[in-house]
Amino acid sequence: MATDNDTKLAVAELGPTPAPEAMKLCTVCVATATHDAMSLPSQQGQWLRAAVLGASDGLVSTSALMLGIGAARPADPRAALLSGVAGLVAGACSMAIGEYVSVHAQLDVELAGLQRLEEARGYPADRAGLPNPCHASAASALSFAAGAAIPLLAAWFVTSYGVRVAVVVATATLALAAFGALGAVQGRAPGGRAGLRAALGGLVAMAVTYGLMKLFRTHSD
Repeated sequence: MATDNDTKLAVAELGPTPAPEAMKLCTVCVATATHDAMSLPSQQGQWLRAAVLGASDGLVSTSALMLGIGAARPADPRAALLSGVAGLVAGACSMAIGEYVSVHAQLDVELAGLQRLEEARGYPADRAGLPNPCHASAASALSFAAGAAIPLLAAWFVTSYGVRVAVVVATATLALAAFGALGAVQGRAPGGRAGLRAALGGLVAMAVTYGLMKLFRTHSD
C-alpha cells in the first residue's frame, strides 16, 4: 500500500529524471494511495456481503426447486428432498467455480497494476491486500450450501405435502428477511425495508416455480 512517505521517497529518488516522468510517477503513487485508502471500508465488509449474497442465493434457489418438484410429484416427498440436495451440491459447485474465475480475473488486473507501479518506483509494492481466489471460492460455496441447507433441514422429516410446502415457504421467507436486513445493516442502511424486499423477492421466485410446475403437472396428466 502506497503512503505519503512512499510518494516522497519515490520522487526524491528520481534525481535527474525529466519532469514529465516525475509527474507521471507521482501521479501513479498518489492515485494508488488514494485508491487503497478508499477501498479499506469495502474490503472490511466484502466477505460479509459475499456470504449474505451466497446464502440468499442458495436459500431461494433450493426452496424454489423443492417447491417446484414437490408440485410436480406431491405424493413423493423424497423427490423434493433429493432435488434440494442436488440443488445444494450443484449450486455450491457453480458458485465456487464462478467466484474463483471472477476473483482470479480481478487478481490478474491488480497484479498488472502493481507491476507497473513497481517498475515506475523501482522497488516492490505491498501485496498483502490482494484477493485470494481459493479463499473466495470456498467462502462462496460454503455460504451457498449454508443457505440451501435451511429449507432442506426444515422439511427433512415432514411427510405431509401441504405441511412441507408451508414449512419451506415460511422458513425461507423468514431467513431471507434476516439475510436482507443483515446485509443492509452491515452497509449502514435501514434493515427493515431491505429485509422486506428480500422476502418478497424470494416469495415471487418460489411462487413462479411452484406455479409453472403445477401447470406442467396438470397438462401432463
